[in-house]
Amino acid sequence: MKTTQDMTLTDGQRAALLKLGTKIAKLRIARDVTQLEAALRANISRSTASNIEKGSPSVAVGQITRYLDAIAPGKTLEGLFLEQDAPSVLLDVSTTRRRASSKSKDDESQEFKF
Repeated sequence: MKTTQDMTLTDGQRAALLKLGTKIAKLRIARDVTQLEAALRANISRSTASNIEKGSPSVAVGQITRYLDAIAPGKTLEGLFLEQDAPSVLLDVSTTRRRASSKSKDDESQEFKF
């Protein structure tokens, strides 16, 4: 039986790869770069870029670092987790769902008056 990369991972390792892919995708989106543009800059295929962002274990570390550098030149894997990236923070703020303010009792009492 052939063993795939995914079959040999623990749940923690899978979660770490998914977190890495999510962070890289968020970094790319925050910089308004398409997956294809970043892949071309990194000299990888778009499907490899997609696999990186999905947290696929079959992607080589060199491909991940080239892709990251194509999105954010000078950014390292270590820095990805240690530093707050301004465009990513702004993206988080703009996409965070906000709860509508609750109605006051005065609003509720006047709501059904005709």
